[in-house]
Amino acid sequence: MKKLLLLLFISVLSINAQETPFNCDYNAYLFQYNDVYAIDLASGNSYSVATDVTEGTINAAAYNPTDGFIWGSLSFPSKSIVRIGKDFSTLIFYVDELPTSGRYVGDVSANGVYYLKGGGTDYYALDVNPESDNYGAYITTKSLSKNISIHDWAFNAVDGKLYTVEKKTNILYRIDAETGAMESMGEVPILSGLNYTYGAVYFDASGRFYVSANQTGTIYVIQNVQDLNGTNAMDSNLFAFGPSSSQNDGARCPTAPVPQEDCTNGIDDDGDGLIDCEDPSCSGYAACPVIEAPTTGGNTGGLESNNRLSQQISKRNFNRAKSSYKFDKTTAKSFNKSSKYGKSTSNKGGGFQLADLIPLEVVNEDLAIESSPRDLIGITNATDVYSVDYLRAGETVGSILALRTEDGVYEHTKYICDRLLGAQLISVSTIEIREQQFIKALIRNIDGSLEFVLSLSAKATKDANSFAIESHWNLDKYEDNVPFYNFQIWSNSLDDLLRLGEEVVRLLEVQKPISSYNNSTPPTVFVRKGKYHNGKLDLQIVNTNRSEAVVFDGGLRATETNTVEYVSSTLDLDGNYITNIEVDAGNLFDIGFRIGDGMATPDDLFMSDGPWGYDDAAPSTTVTNYAVNTNEEAFNDDEFPIERNIELTATTSEYIAAYRALTPKFNPLDFTSYNSFQLEAKGTGTLIVRLVKEGIDHWETQYKASIELSDDFKAYSIPFSEFKSINNEVFTANDITSVVFTMLAENGIEETKTMSLQHVRFSKSNTLSVETLNAEDDYNKAIAVPNPMRANTTIKFTAQTNENVELMVYNQLGVLVKQQTFKARKGQNSLPLTREHLSTGLYFCTLKGQNTNYKTIKLLID
Repeated sequence: MKKLLLLLFISVLSINAQETPFNCDYNAYLFQYNDVYAIDLASGNSYSVATDVTEGTINAAAYNPTDGFIWGSLSFPSKSIVRIGKDFSTLIFYVDELPTSGRYVGDVSANGVYYLKGGGTDYYALDVNPESDNYGAYITTKSLSKNISIHDWAFNAVDGKLYTVEKKTNILYRIDAETGAMESMGEVPILSGLNYTYGAVYFDASGRFYVSANQTGTIYVIQNVQDLNGTNAMDSNLFAFGPSSSQNDGARCPTAPVPQEDCTNGIDDDGDGLIDCEDPSCSGYAACPVIEAPTTGGNTGGLESNNRLSQQISKRNFNRAKSSYKFDKTTAKSFNKSSKYGKSTSNKGGGFQLADLIPLEVVNEDLAIESSPRDLIGITNATDVYSVDYLRAGETVGSILALRTEDGVYEHTKYICDRLLGAQLISVSTIEIREQQFIKALIRNIDGSLEFVLSLSAKATKDANSFAIESHWNLDKYEDNVPFYNFQIWSNSLDDLLRLGEEVVRLLEVQKPISSYNNSTPPTVFVRKGKYHNGKLDLQIVNTNRSEAVVFDGGLRATETNTVEYVSSTLDLDGNYITNIEVDAGNLFDIGFRIGDGMATPDDLFMSDGPWGYDDAAPSTTVTNYAVNTNEEAFNDDEFPIERNIELTATTSEYIAAYRALTPKFNPLDFTSYNSFQLEAKGTGTLIVRLVKEGIDHWETQYKASIELSDDFKAYSIPFSEFKSINNEVFTANDITSVVFTMLAENGIEETKTMSLQHVRFSKSNTLSVETLNAEDDYNKAIAVPNPMRANTTIKFTAQTNENVELMVYNQLGVLVKQQTFKARKGQNSLPLTREHLSTGLYFCTLKGQNTNYKTIKLLID
């Protein structure tokens, strides 16, 4: 006599809770052990929706079109399956005919048959149609016509067939669930050469088949699989970068659509915040390049993500520019595999070196070259550094930067600082190494190239006999005051990133056993991109878990020589996936800040403006005074401002120089649409002004002009035509990286040199367009720009304090014809004034504050 089906309620649930189905929502659901994540297939982003759903592990997850619930196979109780509601309540069924373990492949047909499989060819049919008298019962056991290694399958609602991809061969199979007959559709082109476990697969309403790789979390798409016959071409591509998992199974309603990006229309069609070629799903489509652009090399890496060393880093970059240093990969020393590669040297006297931890021959490179930025030692907390670039066909396709530190983790990661300088964080999720989840990030660099990034660090345990590995998004999560081996790995291929990461961990283990891992989860709310302009931070925030608000905590410095000021506020996101928000930060040189919703890993960012610095390398030079101050005057719309003013005093018998990088990394800017360089300055003697071009290899041939300084501030406008070089070529302002101000001692005799520079800018005009304010009466003058005006002008003034200011406009007869109030803040202010009904003629504009009366402006209206 057959055993009766036992219906078990493992947890006490209300009938109403058990009867809440998913009803074909658009999410894909990823099950990891007994936790559940919702995945937006369009972006790959995921967030936790339920934890500890059941006592046992859930596998073979499947959406049931006949009842709207998700079903799964349980590891405990043995021989049981589970029905899961939208509120993640569960109802467990015991099915005696099932094997006790190994049931990890499953999906439900349109008529409510749950097909469940483990290893081998046998699979089981269970009735999960709520209209059936046999609901939750065993139907029969069937066999596939061929034994294949698969880890998930899914029904295509278009043709009613099961589809799956085999591990190692990467062959797509079509299966008739009723008979077990199988058809090979051929190898999936985008998966060729990969060896991943495809533990979560999904369909959409059009018959697109989505395949997720456990180890990397990459989601691939195969178009219109119902049209394949085994001989015609298969259209496959990257789709998104999701989370990795060692225990990975997916379920999704097969008749729900998935938004697709049109790669040519300039619109964010799928709502992930990425437009056209920015979207990974457009890789190789239309005019979009395949994601295999060259990456940056290790020689440019290693800049720190905090304000502690910004000026020392700046001096390092300035010294590189002054010495015309450029890393040449064609002449770099090759890094070759030695006889001790992959062998322990830590117990052979001298110990191991950083070079012993660098992978070789794992990413099919043509050549590996040494690219170590040795000038990081002494100005960062690195005591040793070694980096290698991996090249194919002469292009860099990956890099590893290894650093040893003595007093804590190395303080730079690529994703912290670049997002406020033009780069974008496309996605952040996990990658799996040794069944441990590490954070991976996909970054679009300022030049448009794409890089996958992974960071990890290893420290010796207290007995020094093993390594403990840590990987965190937030640097304050690492243990303080202990030595670390730090690895920053980046590649143009996620698959190569995984291979490099796996080999780094293996090489560490060769030297010492790995006793533990301590890794953090990625942030679920993060800044994709941002910029600073005129005292405001413009941020685009990705909110994967639909938080209502985040807390903004930051520390900023107004200038290079100011102390840190701490700020905090709440940013309202209103549960939106993408939010563009403006944060009032005031005038600043640098800022480090954190945003978080209090529920998951917060996001950290750091931004620095191009820094001021000074060059006192001459042996006789001693700097006695150096200060950087905030701008007190407003800039015109046709000017490129060089923020902040400097004062410098030094004694020298040779030279003293001040410099200002236009970007934090000395990246070149194009000023061909400008015509002059302008500033207000005072000091002693001749000031040599150099506009440093990236394309010039020798410092002596950089273009320069000279001005004569006096004891009082004077305005200067230097047309580009006045900048000369010893090469006698015409100056072209297409690649300016920095401006250098040099004063030479006369006749080699020691003297005191001073320079005070303010209101420095590039201008589209060759003439001074605003009235110069003297230092002694800055705080009671005002100017109108433009003057004369036509439709509008701007009243510019500097306030000593925050105060309410009243603007009164009088005609030549002394009649008040216009009046408006303005809330001024301490420092420079711009008050817009529109013409409206005023006729042509001369007017007098008076500004009155609560604490200051400003001098009257004569304003001419054309």
